[in-house]
Formats: sequence, structure tokens, C-alpha cells
Amino acid sequence: MNGEELIGTAVVPDGVELRLMRNDGDFAIFLDRIELMSTDLCASEEALATLTCERLGERPAPQLLIGGYGMGFTLRAALAALGDDASVVVAELVPEVIQWARGPMRDLTAGCLDDPRVVLVLEDVALLIDAACEGYDAILLDVDNGPEGLTRRLNDQLYSRSGLHAAMIALRPGGILAIWSAEADLAFTRHLERVGFEVTEVTVAALPDGKGTCHHIWFARKA
Repeated sequence: MNGEELIGTAVVPDGVELRLMRNDGDFAIFLDRIELMSTDLCASEEALATLTCERLGERPAPQLLIGGYGMGFTLRAALAALGDDASVVVAELVPEVIQWARGPMRDLTAGCLDDPRVVLVLEDVALLIDAACEGYDAILLDVDNGPEGLTRRLNDQLYSRSGLHAAMIALRPGGILAIWSAEADLAFTRHLERVGFEVTEVTVAALPDGKGTCHHIWFARKA
């Protein structure tokens, strides 16, 4: 982003510093020189929700867990795809991310955090997963650039055997663990399968027109 303006900074607990940048009407969140997310590359974050909801099919009062909020693309896509009887828990570890959503990015946020179907929890998504037993129809994870603790090393636990087993327990029968990644990772696919998930992988373009960089999503279904 040329000519960018620094809007705010935040420190991930036990992790790194994030920077919110603005260039005209576009926003991006950076870790050092790594662009974690931006408002002009959002299609795959939306697909994380829409493709998960498609795979869930018709379920009464579905309950989803999203970690974390990011720029809200996944949350807004989920709300658009779900009915009025759904509920969505959003776990966001960094309070400043929500402050940015309600502040400089409020036009983009479009009130999604105030939707009556949404419960916002300022906590580590891993704690919510560990506390649940068949509590969710789907768990959607986009807390790093892939199955590794990029923003904080403790996130490695999410993708470990014990972390994936906890996600399995937290899901209802037929539930889906969906994980966003900047790149494919064959070893992680095998890791999901060894835990007992039925795994489907999808490559999704980052741009709404289907062009540009492609990202990767794992859909791991519980039997």
C-alpha cells in the first residue's frame, strides 16, 4: 500500500505487534512487512464461511464458532448465509481489533457485531474449543496465515494433535472444522486425517473476480 497512513497498533498477547494501515479507502493489517489481511483481498475469507455453511446444509438452529474477527469478512458472510435461528460466537483475542472495527472501519463493519445472532467473546478461541462438548456445528479458524502460530506461538496448540482432538470433541456429529491458510500444506492434511477427520481441501481466489493470489481452506468433517 503506497502512501499508507498508520491508524493504530496492537500487541497480540504473548505475540507480535500488529499495525492497522489505511490507503485512501482501503485498510490492511500488517505483522512487520507481512500483510495479514486487507479490505481488497477478502474473497477467500468470505468463502471460509459460505462454503462451510453450504457443507453444513439445512440444520436447525446451527451454532458456529469463528476465531478470530479480523476484518469481519467471515462473520458477515456467515450471517448472510445463515437463518434467523442461527447463533455465531466470535472469539477475538486482541481488543484493539474490535475497537478498529467499531471505529475507523465502522462503515465496513456495517453493524455485524450488533447482530442479535452474534456473541462476541474477547478471549482465545482455544479456550472456547476446550470448554465445549458437541457445542458447535462448525468451527472456523482464521487466526494465522496457516496451521502455524504466526501471530503468537501459543496458536501452534490449535493445530497440534491435542488441539485438533479438542476441536473434534467440540463439534457435533457431522460438524465441520474449517481452517483458512495462505498456502496448502500436505503434512497438515495428513495430520487432520490421522486425528479422524474426513478432509476436503479447496483452493479459493483472494479477489472477488476469481483472479490473483489463491488461498487454501481445509474442511475437516467429524463423523
